[in-house]
This record gives sequence, C-alpha cells and structure tokens, in this order.
Amino acid sequence: MYSSSRRIVMSFLGVVVALGGVLGLNASSAAAAPTSAYTTQLLHFAVHIGPGGTESCDVLGELITPSGAGPTNPVPAILTTNGFGGSYKDQVGIGEAFAKYGYATLTYSGLGFGGSGCKITLDDPLYDGEAASQLVSFLGGENGIGFVNASHTQAVQVNDVIHDGTDHLGHHDQYDPRVGMIGGSYGGEIQFAAASVDPRIDTIIPLITWNNLAYSLAPNDASATTSVVDYTAGVVKSTWALLFSADGVLDGVEGAQGDPSRLLPCPNFATFVCPALAVSGALGYPDPAEMASLEHASVSSYMSSIRIPTLLMQGENDTLFNLNEAIATYQALRDQGTPVDMIWQSWGHSSLTTAPGEIDLGNPDPLSQYETLRVYLWLGHYLKGMSWPTGPSFAYFRDWIHYTGNASPAYGTASSFPVGTQQSFYLSGNGQLIASPGTPTGGTQALLTPGAGLPTSLSTPDAVGGALGPLAPLFGTNVTGTDASWTSAPLRSALDVVGEPTLTVSVTAPTAAVSQVGGTSGQLVLFAKIFDVSPNGTAQLIHGLVAPVRIVDVNKPVQITLPGIVHQFAAHDRIEIMLAAGDINYRAGVLATPVVITTGSKGQVLHLPIVSG
Repeated sequence: MYSSSRRIVMSFLGVVVALGGVLGLNASSAAAAPTSAYTTQLLHFAVHIGPGGTESCDVLGELITPSGAGPTNPVPAILTTNGFGGSYKDQVGIGEAFAKYGYATLTYSGLGFGGSGCKITLDDPLYDGEAASQLVSFLGGENGIGFVNASHTQAVQVNDVIHDGTDHLGHHDQYDPRVGMIGGSYGGEIQFAAASVDPRIDTIIPLITWNNLAYSLAPNDASATTSVVDYTAGVVKSTWALLFSADGVLDGVEGAQGDPSRLLPCPNFATFVCPALAVSGALGYPDPAEMASLEHASVSSYMSSIRIPTLLMQGENDTLFNLNEAIATYQALRDQGTPVDMIWQSWGHSSLTTAPGEIDLGNPDPLSQYETLRVYLWLGHYLKGMSWPTGPSFAYFRDWIHYTGNASPAYGTASSFPVGTQQSFYLSGNGQLIASPGTPTGGTQALLTPGAGLPTSLSTPDAVGGALGPLAPLFGTNVTGTDASWTSAPLRSALDVVGEPTLTVSVTAPTAAVSQVGGTSGQLVLFAKIFDVSPNGTAQLIHGLVAPVRIVDVNKPVQITLPGIVHQFAAHDRIEIMLAAGDINYRAGVLATPVVITTGSKGQVLHLPIVSG
C-alpha cells in the first residue's frame, strides 16, 4: 500500500534491536543510525469551521519533512497540536525527533492559541475537529489549504506523504494520507474530535486528556458504577477553572490586534463559556445547559465514532484529568472492539516533570526513553505496517522502584485492565480501619460542613501545585470538627495498589435530608481522601487526589469511586480514609450541615485493588 526506503526500515530496526529487551521483543537485523536531516517550513492554513463551515480561520503551523521524502519516496505523517495555552512550537521537538525516523510532521496552534485565529471551543468536533480534518486534507495533497503567508495568496501543496486507497469506512478519497495524531491535554482531546469526523486518520495517541469534560471540571465521584460515565451535577474545581479562564483570555487579548471580535461576547471562548463560569462559580456546580455543552466537547458523547487504534497515556500525578478518565475511555473502546492500549505514566498536570527515562517532550528519544519507545513502536506498527509488537496492553509506573537509565524497570505490565484483587478494609469504632473478617465495632464520628462553599483546610492549589517545588506537599490540617477519618493498624508488609479505590459509606444528615428535596443546591457535599501515614505520623495525601461527592440522597448508602492511583503503602505504614467537609480547590456545599457516620456494619467499607502484598 505504500513504499518505504531501506534507510527508514533499517533505522526502525535499529531502535527495535537496541531496545528489544525492554519490551520482550525478538528482532535481529543490522542497524543503521537514524538520519538527522530534515526541512522545516512555517505555514498558514485557511480552514472553515462550525455548522456548514461558515466561519473562516487562519491556523499557524510548521511542517517538518525528512530529507529524501518525495513523490517517489513518500512517508507517513504525524499531525499534532498544543495543550491549553500553548502553540505549535511546543510540539516541534516531536516533529524533529520523528523526522529522523522517516515521518513528516505538521504541528499547529489550536484555534484561539499561539497565532491561530478564531475562538477556543474546547475541542468541539464541529470546530476543532473540522479544522484538524482540513489539515489532514492538506497532508493528503489538497491545494488551497496551506499557504506561506497569512493573507492566503501563496499556496503550498504536499506531495511526499503516503496515500491510502480507502479510509476506515471503506471509502476512497484522493486526499487520504497515512497519518496519525499525538498530543497532550487539550492536544489530546482534539484527536478524538478529529477522528470522530474524519475516517482518514489511521491512529491516535492522546496523552493526559479527558473523557467527560463535565466530570473533569466539576466531578461527582458518588456513583453506582464509575462516576465519569454515570455523571450527575458535581463540585466545581475552582482553582483549575480560574487558571484556564485567565489563560484563555490572555491568548485572546494577544490575538485581538488582528481580530477584535475574539473578545466578544466572551473573551476568546465559545459564547457559552462565560455565563457557565459565572453560574457554576456562584452555585458550585454546573447547570444542565453547561453540562450538555461540556459533554458535547467530550469523547464520552461520541465514543462509538472512535474505531481506530488508540494508545492512551494518562498521568498518575494529575488532579485535572485523573486516571479515571482514561479508564472510562479504555473500557468503552475495548468493549466496542476498538484496538486500545493504556499507559499510566508518572507525570501529569499536577507535575509535568517526567521521571528519568520516561520521555523528554523537547527531545524524544526511543533509544533511551520508555514512553518514546512505546510511541515509536505504535506508530511504526500502524503507520508503517511493521509487524513488531507494540508492547503490553496496560503498563503503569511504580515510583517505589529504583532504576537507572530507561524507565522500563519501573513499569508494571498486564495484558488488560483492571489488575489485581480487591482487598476490603472496614470502617470500625474509634476511627479504626480493619482488614479482619470479623465484625467491625460500633462507633460514631461527627463533622460539620461550614456552608457557603468555604474550604476547611489550607492545602496546595491544584492548578499551581506542580510549580511550587518542595512546597507542594504542604497539606494543611482540617479545621477541628470538619472531618471524619479511619486509620488502619501498621501494615505487616507492603501493599501495592493499582486502580480505583472505592468507598461505601452511610451518613446521617437530617438537615440535608430535608434540603435535598429542593434540588442540587440543598444536597450534601463531602470530599473523600486517602492518606499514607508513615510510622512517624506524617500523612501524605496520595498525589493530592480528592474525590468530591454531591450526595443525591443521604438516606441511602453512597458508593464513592476515588481517583485511580498507583501507590505502594510500605510495610509499617498505615492507610487512612477521610471524609472532609471542604477543600480549597473546590466550591463546597452552600449549606451548613451536621453529619454523623456510624460504624459497626460491613456495609461501611474501603476496597483497594491490590497487585501484591
């Protein structure tokens, strides 16, 4: 279906041979060093977006082409774009690195960012998806899309990218390139949006992105199954919302010199965003219209359209898009038969510093970096037709493993997710968390939610926590009387937890039982947290992760699906589960509410997914 030079094939084999042991691959062939020659060209693109394609935008990007690529030696392509607030420049490192292995890369600034026009539409398929689709056409050789100037008068046409005979729906298109997408966060979700409207895209690699943006920005982890899917009105992430609002507006102000209309009626955002921010900020939860708009811009609403191979890469250190989002996407894609693998890496929005030997986004190198190798093998398999394995279906980083060089030894692997077995810890009297099969003892704990959405402890703001360095772990003590907690005895041996903990609890809250009848504003809001308590009594909130819950009916038991974790509770440490009345990163409940938790029943239980111990 395509031609490939011996140089590119031998470069690929060189990487596989050099790192064959890392993924258990068997390959033997002479290895040639990758080429280092490539050309770059800054381009402008004329795209048409929205219903009927009535809105025109200028998109800025850079085309990176390996030396020797041409009509008689076409190469596969990579399309990539920035995270929120970034630009095409952020992805140049990926393009330059993969040009050495025979890929042409187009990196571009998303709508509303980094020199590209139009507004931020939160990766809406009708806007961002359609824009990306037209860039796919450009890579496929269509004229009238790419230009060397912003006035769109000097056209550029591509003739060095491999063409496919049919797309993934079996249709022929003369502008069908062999192309995959990669990118993180905002640049991760765009891949789902693009793939949902364009069957010519061959594979995607979304990093640290969302499944359901309504859940991401106002989560409710109280659900019968997984809260990402069965989502009801949650609790607003106030610090993240403030950061993104300011960042987006700043990009709009910078771009308004050429297009003042970007500032009206909602500065640099789709029109619904500004009133949604005002309403959710005041109420502490999104209204139905806002939820519908956020879900429309989420892969959860069009999952059935994603039928191409997908490599999910999600961060363990991420309070914005936690592991539950990737889990929901992985399970949905797997259940509908879409080829999908998943990697849980050490880094995410809460700490963008990668572990040694994972990936260097500025200088990706498959010879020394585990994640880069996985990307390399995935693209080689699905874009070059190489028959090499792509690695394990599920891999997760273990920060307690000591290693040097490539991060492969720190990654646990499995043929699928979930992994391990559930271990039960029961809420018992005197604040105890017991693993004994005996009956928990009776006891009560009481707390008071302060009302008015006020926090009850001073902790690190999520949106800037990763930038605070050694100050980031400062998690304050709750105000007296605003939390309830249960702590295990010191562990006899280490417990390795991989997956989503769940907590089932019953509360007594007579005031909320009355106020909840009036709707969402009257519902009880609590925050579940898991701590690792060291022998000296220091309590660590694992990766700063919190499970907000807005309880629809306090008269029924509540099942809370906490954010997924990969964590080792060391021998002699203790496990603590806490229910708190407030958190500085969220807009808590508006009503002051007394709450009592009574133990003595096996129905009050914490389940941890254990892979060892």
